[in-house]
Amino acid sequence: MSRIGINTNMKNVLVTSGSQQAIDLSGRLFINGGDTIICESPTYLAAINTFKTYNAKFVEVDMDDEGMIMEELEKKLIENPNTKFIYTIPDFQNPTGRTLKLERRKRMVELANQYNVLIVEDNPYGAIRFSGNELPPVKHFDTEGRVIYISTFSKMLTPGLRLGWICADEVFIEKYVAFKQTADLHTDSFAQRMTAKYLELYDIEEHINKIKAVYKERCKVMLSCLEEFFPKRLSYSKPEGGLFIWVELPEDVSAEHIFTEGLKNNVACVPGTPFFPNRATKNALRLNYSNMAKEKIIEGIKLLGEVYYTVN
Repeated sequence: MSRIGINTNMKNVLVTSGSQQAIDLSGRLFINGGDTIICESPTYLAAINTFKTYNAKFVEVDMDDEGMIMEELEKKLIENPNTKFIYTIPDFQNPTGRTLKLERRKRMVELANQYNVLIVEDNPYGAIRFSGNELPPVKHFDTEGRVIYISTFSKMLTPGLRLGWICADEVFIEKYVAFKQTADLHTDSFAQRMTAKYLELYDIEEHINKIKAVYKERCKVMLSCLEEFFPKRLSYSKPEGGLFIWVELPEDVSAEHIFTEGLKNNVACVPGTPFFPNRATKNALRLNYSNMAKEKIIEGIKLLGEVYYTVN
């Protein structure tokens, strides 16, 4: 945590069974039925589904290529005085791959202080930056203990361990512990010991650098394929890290159709609609470049491009 600019201690950290449990515990702890959650538009599908189980009301804030637009955020905070927290994925956001620029991170904390709301900073991808300048987390600018930081080993070590953590004010951590005990008593000790031993014996930064090199190459290949196999008028994100590219199709093109036809040929993508909690946006796709060799990426994007042209 100190390496990324967050000065803390173990009293402010709780190990969880993956960052998804941290998201769920945050919902349990903070959301009363009808509370407002402000989020990026679009945002992480599993967070939407989790917060819905606690009967949260979602207010979406538009993004551009530099992340959540702060003028829009302030407008939503004024319109929704019962907001409980702002949920944000500042680095290589899921699903868009966009990154919140530095000045907006500072401004988000200023607005949270001004309007007395919390921030839940979900940062599973921050370590996987393969281009551009590294940015401090939103919590780095936290002056009043109102930012809850969530991260995970799943993107930097291995997903199967289901090992994440929460960093927050000690008062919050005490409540998180009480809720976690009712969920699973404790996070798998064997997984924790294996990870601790790995960190003791090996250089995790060296391992992360290997991952970043692979993802950088695969992202470059996928972006090149989008340029080659799809029309020039297409809009898509150009991530500096993480796993995802967000593709915005012309309004008359159905992402669901491309998804369905792609699956028939064993090519998977994710339609954008489920990433919007309140509105149906039918012309967007999330692509993932992390888990396929570049030859497969070329083959898959070429096929999706062919599907695109069959409906236009």
